[in-house]
Amino acid sequence: MRGFRVAIICWLLATVSKRGLAAEDWPQFRGPRGQGMSTATAVPVEWGPRKNVAWETAIPGKGWSSPVLAAGRVYLTTAIGDPGASVSLRTLCVDASNGKILWNVEVLRPDASQTRAIHQKNSLASSTPLVAGERLYVHFGYLGTAALDTAGNVLWRQTGLRYPPVHGNGGSPILVGDALIFNCDGGRDPFIVALDANSGQVNWRTTRNLPVRAPFSFSTPLLIDAGGQQEVISPASGFVGAYDPSDGHELWRVRYGEGYSVVPRPVFARGLLFISSGFDNPEIYAIRPDGARGDVTSSHVAWTHRKGAPTTPSMLVVGEELYCVSDAGIATCTDAASGKVHWTHRFDGGFSASPVSAENRIYFQNETGVGYVIEAGKTFRLLAENHLGERSLASYAVTDGTLFIRTEKHLWRIGKTIP
Repeated sequence: MRGFRVAIICWLLATVSKRGLAAEDWPQFRGPRGQGMSTATAVPVEWGPRKNVAWETAIPGKGWSSPVLAAGRVYLTTAIGDPGASVSLRTLCVDASNGKILWNVEVLRPDASQTRAIHQKNSLASSTPLVAGERLYVHFGYLGTAALDTAGNVLWRQTGLRYPPVHGNGGSPILVGDALIFNCDGGRDPFIVALDANSGQVNWRTTRNLPVRAPFSFSTPLLIDAGGQQEVISPASGFVGAYDPSDGHELWRVRYGEGYSVVPRPVFARGLLFISSGFDNPEIYAIRPDGARGDVTSSHVAWTHRKGAPTTPSMLVVGEELYCVSDAGIATCTDAASGKVHWTHRFDGGFSASPVSAENRIYFQNETGVGYVIEAGKTFRLLAENHLGERSLASYAVTDGTLFIRTEKHLWRIGKTIP
């Protein structure tokens, strides 16, 4: 009996150890902490349409929401129909092991008059879902937001937050406790809002109080801890603001002139917050959030850098370096603390997807479906250039041995065939 108990204990310890070493799920835009960082191992370096592909699944409709992963399932959204006509806004659940679509549910069917013209690089389903436990939250910008359970049942819909869109949808929601928070930066009267995650009702709504010529933007907020204070960092046209997640009041702001159509999600690392100021003249700002209150434009900016600043892809911090790629394909490695540039390199093509990191490697994806893999470090070293041959604007999802890549018509699982 004693030997049996010892065997059971050893089995339990081994099981716990394996679970502890398993990579995290990828439950929101840019991963577990929203920073593009993965703890996954054995992540593929090389792939192609017929190389290192576990499966490839056709996705109906059009959407540029990035895939998210939780409990062996991949979730993404799509739109069936064209702007200006009847459109079905849908959520799909895909079995991560074999690529089978488990369910495909209509979440919203807005009136044709609501689905206005969008930017050629956008879609009506560009906001990335968010998974938390048995709940899935999907966001379609000005067209509405909804919660589903992981079986595909719609639990609530919120379609009362009206604002005039410019170029369509963009930013994704974040979850802070029981609050679902996202930006509503349209053509006029921009605001940030928190919904009760259990009911969809509005908890608070805070107006962006800064007149700018072009108030529309598309960024995703980021929750940080700054000196023990939880802050929701939310870039908008003209400024980046920090908000108290409990009631939405503004804690501090840094202004950046008339910067508009801000897309990149903030990055927080090594005590600094990194943001890019948007069109027409993007500039990277490194901001010290500790102790910030009110307008801290003149006191809390550590450094700025303009050349190669992105207007669409988010940035990434690995070790002591900040990495980014501009929309035109100029990749830059900068010392995060000082802003000193270590190297720049021009990749082919335009870029919209945000880079990710795994195993001290950086993964970039251009808009024609080419994935570039480099070694993280102060010297540029290209490890692989991988072609899928299909347009792609969505960002990767990462787990052990695997990349999930959404292209214009397919979802791919890159990695060894699943047993």
